[in-house]
Amino acid sequence: MTEGTTSAAAEGADTLTRLEQEGDIAADYLEGLLDIADLDGDIDMDVEGDRASVSIISDTGSRDLQKLVGRDGEVLEALQELTRLAVHRETGDRSRLMLDIAGYRARKRTELSELGAKAAAEAKSSGEAVRLKPMTPFERKVVHDAVKAAGLRSESEGEEPQRFVVVLPA
Repeated sequence: MTEGTTSAAAEGADTLTRLEQEGDIAADYLEGLLDIADLDGDIDMDVEGDRASVSIISDTGSRDLQKLVGRDGEVLEALQELTRLAVHRETGDRSRLMLDIAGYRARKRTELSELGAKAAAEAKSSGEAVRLKPMTPFERKVVHDAVKAAGLRSESEGEEPQRFVVVLPA
């Protein structure tokens, strides 16, 4: 093994350790939040790509956890930011942690991937740019990935909170 390969492997292991630490800090923070709110939920931690991923799931059904999702995921977004701040407070590093509650983001990711694929197909067939409704950064990222997978290019335009995706024809 060459020195470059060894250092790349060590860097990858360091990154994985750092992301696992972020997940542990986030899980502790969220456990405390669930206790305060008197909600039942289990914490599942993972590393997906270059970010820690934490999910709150429930065996008793997700009706109680829906309070933590809120309308259109607004409470979930706020909790994700608070959790990232808790991780930052402990580590001193900015976190890109992704939080999911009761499978909301997983379902949303599937819907948005389908939306991106449909918009790409429409842009291909019409030869016209397709403008989508305003979305959160998470939603735009999923759509951009779906458009790229369909072989087209997309851009984000506008200012928050009215930022939206434009799918460009080939």
